[in-house]
Amino acid sequence: MDLSVPSKENVIYMIDQMKDKLRMVNVDAMKSEHFNEANYEDLTYLYEMVMKRDSFSPSEMQAIVAELGSLRK
Repeated sequence: MDLSVPSKENVIYMIDQMKDKLRMVNVDAMKSEHFNEANYEDLTYLYEMVMKRDSFSPSEMQAIVAELGSLRK
């Protein structure tokens, strides 16, 4: 999958991967259809950061969720 190309499919993929990695309890709050390509660069940056890490502190998790919330359409 080429994530350098903005597309709805790539947005869906990245959101789904982050949900799995973060083991989010409230997955309804992070539905892939709530995101679009308008913030693709920011979403890609956040995705790469999340996927590099093995674990997150509670404050990091809160910051990630807040950032995802700001990227929602």
